[in-house]
Amino acid sequence: MPVYQYIAKNYYGHTIEGLFEAPNRVGVIYMLKGKNFFPVDIKESKKEFGSLPLNILFGRIAARDLSIFCRQFSTMINAGITVLDSLDILRKQTENSKLRETVDGVFEEVQKGKNLSRAMGLYKDIFPELLVNMVETGEISGALDIVMDRMALHYEKEYRLNQKVKNALLYPIFILIVAALVVAFLVTVILPTFASMFQQMGAVLPLSTRIMMGISTIIKNNWLLLLIFVTGLFLGVKIYISTEAGKKFFDKAKLNLPVIGETNKKIIIAQFARTLSVLLASGISIIQSINIIKKVIGNTVVQKYLSQVEDEIKKGRGLAAPLKNSEFFPPMLIHMVKVGENTGSLDYMLKMAADFYDNEVESAVTRMTTLLEPLIIMGMALIVGFIVVSVVMPMFDFMTKMNF
Repeated sequence: MPVYQYIAKNYYGHTIEGLFEAPNRVGVIYMLKGKNFFPVDIKESKKEFGSLPLNILFGRIAARDLSIFCRQFSTMINAGITVLDSLDILRKQTENSKLRETVDGVFEEVQKGKNLSRAMGLYKDIFPELLVNMVETGEISGALDIVMDRMALHYEKEYRLNQKVKNALLYPIFILIVAALVVAFLVTVILPTFASMFQQMGAVLPLSTRIMMGISTIIKNNWLLLLIFVTGLFLGVKIYISTEAGKKFFDKAKLNLPVIGETNKKIIIAQFARTLSVLLASGISIIQSINIIKKVIGNTVVQKYLSQVEDEIKKGRGLAAPLKNSEFFPPMLIHMVKVGENTGSLDYMLKMAADFYDNEVESAVTRMTTLLEPLIIMGMALIVGFIVVSVVMPMFDFMTKMNF
């Protein structure tokens, strides 16, 4: 069917424009009149409906942008503005270009008669499944503004947690990069200059100097091959991670690595508690919530544990006991879940647990960076020290022979 581009106005002079798939122009006119709008201009569009701009096809938007989107949507719905008008406002004022074009597409779908959750579900690479399910729940319960407010808070906390982790790791990564550049400079520039000078003076180069000279020669003469090798290795690892076996291996490694593994576990536990709290507070069943969380978590090892938890819940065992049997979730969380089940306040206890583990993550990240920084510095000091010794030893040998 052809796609028509239209411009229309209502009784109050409000103008809308968009795309609509219909067998002919009459179909577009009927659609607009059904929404109390009158066509101003209708013409066939060359744009294929449902085609996504290239910048929409690449990945989801950041948690911060999702939070702003949900907060603004909640405010407008709470103020009595319709979903369609809210989308119309958001598509014009959203700063993120990827999100703006996505909202524009959602707006067009809602104009066609789809509800909001179904329209957002068409953009699965942009809107997380969690958000789409929550919007659907809000539509059914008539509390879309409340649901959007909860999701805004959820993504705000997720963004803050991600920023804490990134900011904490920024300094060690900076040290590592600077140290690597210094070592590269010493090996490729400084050491060859001194070694060449010593050889001209007839000094016998010690083993450490010859080793470093060999490394320097390999780097200088084969830098292009090394670059290709490193690039190929990176792409190979990336392809391996995309496979089922590779993802399982790296997901397991992320949980078992010294220091880093414990931090990753706490991040996942905080995400689990916070997401489950929001879902339960919005009236989504425990089984459906666990199924959604499995996709939100993303770690295949944890997904396996959650599948086991889901199976036990279906047998009527509650939540606390299956979590305990999984041997992944800590006693603190299990105890709070048990209290929540006994008192009928599971969503609230999970929220408290999420806040607790958010703080635990911050402390764990601080401890991790406190350990990583001296380890990186010590490692670089050993390398630089080896290079310096490789330069100093021939000098001492030469000075001894010259009877200085």
